[in-house]
Amino acid sequence: MKTAHIFYATPALESDMHEPAPATAASPSQWSRVVFVDRFASIYEHSPWVAEQVFDAGLTTTDDTLAGLAAHMAAAVDAASDEEQMRLIRAHPDLGARAGRTDHLSAASQAEQADAGLAHCSASEYAELQTLNRAYTDRFGFPFIIAVKGMTRQDILVAMRARLENDAATERARALTEIHRIAHARLAALMS
Repeated sequence: MKTAHIFYATPALESDMHEPAPATAASPSQWSRVVFVDRFASIYEHSPWVAEQVFDAGLTTTDDTLAGLAAHMAAAVDAASDEEQMRLIRAHPDLGARAGRTDHLSAASQAEQADAGLAHCSASEYAELQTLNRAYTDRFGFPFIIAVKGMTRQDILVAMRARLENDAATERARALTEIHRIAHARLAALMS
């Protein structure tokens, strides 16, 4: 059973007239589609369709838990067409984008990359990162994706060098695995 959501308006902000009331993280299964999608649209990089499909498939109280909602969202991605999955993979930014070149980065990506120290690369680290990014994209047709939480710049460079040796099918599967790890971390931050 869905609960009613209160809509509010303030005289000073006409644009807010159709905004839903703020939701708490306690019970996503009780939210309206607008609230759910608004809250979780950014979990998968530039891919609100994941939250839309999860809501449209139907929510249960299992989706009120981090594990349940993460699994539901991952299942939606895993069930997507190859074309949809490739759009999701290609929606991810190159690692280590410099200032002035971050307009395609979501706020979450910017924060994640900054936490891994990518915003503070030395000139040589940045040059190697860009060389590896180009080599990876040229080889596989999509950007290198890794869940950077808890990693250092050196960890990331080592992983990039190693994964360049993989075949395309392995890297496509790995990209989706890493995307799910990134999504889980983002979801955990929202639901905590």
